[in-house]
Amino acid sequence: MAFENPSREEIKSILEQVGNIAVVGLSDKSDRTSYMVSYAMQKRGYRIIPVNPAAAGQTILGETCYASLEEVPEPVELVNVFRRSEYCAEVAREAAAIGAKVLWLQQGIISQEAADIAQEHGMTVIMDRCIKVEDSVTQAVRKG
Repeated sequence: MAFENPSREEIKSILEQVGNIAVVGLSDKSDRTSYMVSYAMQKRGYRIIPVNPAAAGQTILGETCYASLEEVPEPVELVNVFRRSEYCAEVAREAAAIGAKVLWLQQGIISQEAADIAQEHGMTVIMDRCIKVEDSVTQAVRKG
């Protein structure tokens, strides 16, 4: 069966309900897409938790960076992934292990294996969509 993202209404509902967003692959470089998207989401009121083994222990966007999802010391509702597709299945396994509710693969990232793993663990999966763009659309809908 072909993968299909949730409807715009379902995505809107997810974004309205989520608090903590762990961003796997969040760069500490401000010119990177992961940083710009996470910064924008943080400014909109979302709690961003950086996950990047290369920057573990450092601070990104004012938050402590962790080496893996398992090291995050608080509940994570949504895992936003800025990693190449071949790494996403492992991220899905980690997300399932910590009880995340949503696995979000950023625009340009598609992994059927990751989607299957996440869905087997009851997670909602969104692929090949930019969380910042989707949040902007839902903000416009809420204001409209």
